[in-house]
Amino acid sequence: MVKNLIGTSEAARIMGISRVAVFKKIKKGDIVAAKVGRNYVIDRRDLGDIYQDITPAARAKIDKAVNRTVREYGDVLKRLGKE
Repeated sequence: MVKNLIGTSEAARIMGISRVAVFKKIKKGDIVAAKVGRNYVIDRRDLGDIYQDITPAARAKIDKAVNRTVREYGDVLKRLGKE
């Protein structure tokens, strides 16, 4: 059970967001967390499948797809970002 408990820093790393964003999600109720002393702990299973660690092979596949998308649609993405 303890293996599944992570802190806000680890949750932020897994989710690819800042610790501040994790705290905001906890406060908003998007992430279930328990306060232990001055810190929060989060059950990794509560983050859902999308936020679980991925294998290096899966990460490489994702990075390849992102690079291709940016290469092919970079100008469109820039314009969309300005809207």
